[in-house]
Amino acid sequence: MDFDLSDEQQMLADTVRDVLTKKYDVETLRKVTDTELGWDKGVWKSLADIGILGLTFPEDDGGMGAGPIEFTSVMTQIGRALAPEPYLDSVLVPGSLVGATADQETRAELLGGLASGELLMAFAHLEPGDRWPGAKVGTTSTGDKLNGVKTLVGHGDCADKLVVSARTDDGIGLFLIDADAEGVTRTSYRTHDRRRGAQFEFADAPATRLGSGDASETIANAEVGIQTALCAEALGAMERALDLTVDYLKTRKQFGVTLSHFQTLTQRAADMYTQLELARSMSLYATAALADGVCDPIIASRAKLQICRSGRLIGQEAIQMHGGIGMTLEYPVGHYVSRLTAISHTLGDANDHLANLSKSVGEWEMLTVG
Repeated sequence: MDFDLSDEQQMLADTVRDVLTKKYDVETLRKVTDTELGWDKGVWKSLADIGILGLTFPEDDGGMGAGPIEFTSVMTQIGRALAPEPYLDSVLVPGSLVGATADQETRAELLGGLASGELLMAFAHLEPGDRWPGAKVGTTSTGDKLNGVKTLVGHGDCADKLVVSARTDDGIGLFLIDADAEGVTRTSYRTHDRRRGAQFEFADAPATRLGSGDASETIANAEVGIQTALCAEALGAMERALDLTVDYLKTRKQFGVTLSHFQTLTQRAADMYTQLELARSMSLYATAALADGVCDPIIASRAKLQICRSGRLIGQEAIQMHGGIGMTLEYPVGHYVSRLTAISHTLGDANDHLANLSKSVGEWEMLTVG
């Protein structure tokens, strides 16, 4: 079976890589992420101009109608470059929710704005005290008003509009809110991987409901998409961390020879490569499932579990084999490890996913121990 990208898909990945690598080295990355916004509007415009922001949206809504293979290939390039632009948080996730729930007029307006780069959105779902996979959704809807608190809103600091989950008479609903509306209090913060987030408090905040009925399945499907995208991004970060480590072993000398002459170090690098390929296989598994129309949280947990394990080993070994320089802000490898750590703690870490998988053991025909 051929798992390689098609010529068109490879061209898409190469184009995104060119845009991002021309902009970002570790020095530029630090300067950009130290700004108030935390990412570069010029890069954002470039991504919009080549159609990346509207990649997954239907053509009728201003997009390109691409599927999971395309957006995960983009996420891998974002991971390789450590690009801080909020493609996942501000476009893919809220865009998918809007596309699944909004009426035609609202969908066209919002998705068109996201695709052009003129509109930024965010999905506000988790609340203080929540731990994946549970979300209590204590935020309530009273008519067209929302009351409650949402936290850990990725790139909520720059969002113009929010998609907010809230409890209604008929289950969990999704609501559209202007981020600067009356009754909305936004508290922004920075994360250790140099990204941005926000917490929102709603006090009779005016909101418009998206769709009708219980949106729990829509939210669950969106989380599977998020997990798959994060796995693809982590794959790119792991690839680059391994590349940096191998290059370092080939150039750094000790006792008159390069470190690549020491067998123990080359064996450890081989272990990193093995973990990378395991991660690649599971990321591809999750992507292929989505491409086949299978939105299965168990598949997402299987992939995320391996991504967490591989990311931890590759990150630790990259730091160890670089020595002290691996911990400095001036060298890129530590930034990759920080991002991998953040991804591993987003929507469940390895232990959370292992526990989630163990609940469904009785439904499996075969088990392997690894």
